[in-house]
Amino acid sequence: MNIHPVILSGGSGTRLWPLSRDALPKQFLKFHGDHSLLQATALRCAGLTGSTAPTILANNEHRFLIAQQLHEIDVKARDIILEPVGRNTAPALAIAALSIGAQDPAALMLILPSDHLIADAAAFRHEVLAAVPAAEAGHLVTFGIRPRWAETGYGYIACGKNLPNDDACFVVSQFIEKPEAARAERFLAEGNYFWNSGMFLFPVKAFIAEIERLQPQLMAACRQALAEGQRDLDFTRLSLSALERCPSISVDYAVLEHTALAAVHPVDYEWSDLGSWKALWDVGQKDTDGNVTHGETVLEDVHDSYVYAESRLVTAIGVEGIVVVETPDAILVSNRESVQHVRTLVDKLKAQKRAEGVIHRKVHRPWGTYESVDTGDRFQVKRITVNPGSKLSMQMHHHRAEHWIVVRGTARVTRGEDVVMLTENESTFIPLGVKHRLENPGRIPLELIEVQSGTYLGEDDIVRFEDTYNRA
Repeated sequence: MNIHPVILSGGSGTRLWPLSRDALPKQFLKFHGDHSLLQATALRCAGLTGSTAPTILANNEHRFLIAQQLHEIDVKARDIILEPVGRNTAPALAIAALSIGAQDPAALMLILPSDHLIADAAAFRHEVLAAVPAAEAGHLVTFGIRPRWAETGYGYIACGKNLPNDDACFVVSQFIEKPEAARAERFLAEGNYFWNSGMFLFPVKAFIAEIERLQPQLMAACRQALAEGQRDLDFTRLSLSALERCPSISVDYAVLEHTALAAVHPVDYEWSDLGSWKALWDVGQKDTDGNVTHGETVLEDVHDSYVYAESRLVTAIGVEGIVVVETPDAILVSNRESVQHVRTLVDKLKAQKRAEGVIHRKVHRPWGTYESVDTGDRFQVKRITVNPGSKLSMQMHHHRAEHWIVVRGTARVTRGEDVVMLTENESTFIPLGVKHRLENPGRIPLELIEVQSGTYLGEDDIVRFEDTYNRA
């Protein structure tokens, strides 16, 4: 019996803006301990008896972030499957099942969102193994979290009778959408209703058969998307044209609410989907005034609040039940009970074409990072960090020239036909229209200051002639 972890990493996490943004969503951030949520998910699976290398499903923009974060924890993925367009969980899992089933038809598929917080990894692994007999018997097992309060932001699963010869799993009586408060209170009191966690253990063969029976159009599109996909470095790129023909639908609606094979395994460990700043306050370590803080904060007469400081001192006086989140380029202030509207706020930022709605000041690239330091009329200053052994593409710009000053490490610079080596306190100038490339041949990060000048300084003014990372 092999358990194949399937980690879903396609979300944007906009409800945790300004910390989580499209370019760097919450699964890549560290909210608890030394690892990001994605890394913690992969490590929980790595310690599971019978577990194989994980299969990751993600969008194209995050492919190098995923590869880098897995490399940092010494986990090698079985595959990283790139979805050119989002189509919800049913198509994603159908593609994962087809990919895994081609190698191991008898496999069990452990499906996990990449952005959940589970502090007790041993308890998680114990409960997964407890659900294995039901999955091996052909059931599509979902993990239900025993509710700790009457939550209205989660869907619920109603338990029916025990499965035959299985005390750990139950027949699913009903899937219930997010309830109103009074109904959630009743679910909590009755005791046989569980939060729908979005975590599953499916036998690959049974899942493929059920989705083929219930969603034949979806399955045909998924087969074609995988068959017409292409390998790109360590990734599998699915066919855009095939996936665009696939309906967008969750696995709950597509399969679980219509199959006789659905089962639920109730679990009682601490769990959160970290769906809002209130959720982070709920699970955070509180001081004597009920506050959860991060970074440099000084509070006076503040109670039951969440205060996050990333880059500077944050102070507050005489408030209660609020959320304050500070980043270098944006600050969020909200009543704790109103943070579910953060997504609406982010939509407004995007409608105004504000970069803060999508990217951070520090932008991650496969070769390292760059951070905007200052900008003005016809100039921009960036701090660039290039990882050891990495290099940018061979490129040129139509509208800007660049001046590079090395502050740490060694740079190999290609400028037209010339190749020069620069060390600390040395600089070079790249005229407009000249082909150039920046490399770090050393063993420590290369840090430099880049001063751009010209009529247009947008990131789309890049013509690439050759690129290690196969970017257009």
